[in-house]
Amino acid sequence: MESKPIKLTGTSYALLAMLEEFGEMTSYAIKQAMESSIQNFWPVPHTTAYEEPVRLANAGYLSARQEEGGRRRRVYSLTDLGREALAEWAGDPTVAPPQLRDEAILKVFAGADPKGLQDARVGWHREKLGELRAYLQLARVGEGFGRSVRTLQAGVAYHQKMLEAIEMVAAERDREESEEK
Repeated sequence: MESKPIKLTGTSYALLAMLEEFGEMTSYAIKQAMESSIQNFWPVPHTTAYEEPVRLANAGYLSARQEEGGRRRRVYSLTDLGREALAEWAGDPTVAPPQLRDEAILKVFAGADPKGLQDARVGWHREKLGELRAYLQLARVGEGFGRSVRTLQAGVAYHQKMLEAIEMVAAERDREESEEK
């Protein structure tokens, strides 16, 4: 089958990196692996695990084979072209700036009382911090997380800093409110 040239996106590279790290996988296994790894820093819709492998396989970046028995699922793995594209992209020192997309901040901008949003956000960051620390512990003892240690460390640091930032903003808000009285 002749491959068609396509534009690779950040999500394309994320999927190539998943297969490089974990080996051949079905779409369902890709979805599960995304949920416990890249989803923490690169959110993607779960349908991506089903659509993107087909697109990458049609372009020659992945190979696909049908399982012989059982549910006869498609199993995807990297091709040499996929490995080359991933290595070239990962080796390029240029990166797009991060994008902050935070509904709580948008609501504050729209006039919401930050106090009403603070408890839920603090709880979420603490929960994610616990989840990432657990993954990090598993990764350090070699339970299938491979080179994810660095990204897990970054995730832990991010959530710690976000908790510090929330505390700082709350302290400043409280100071301003006490001065107004």
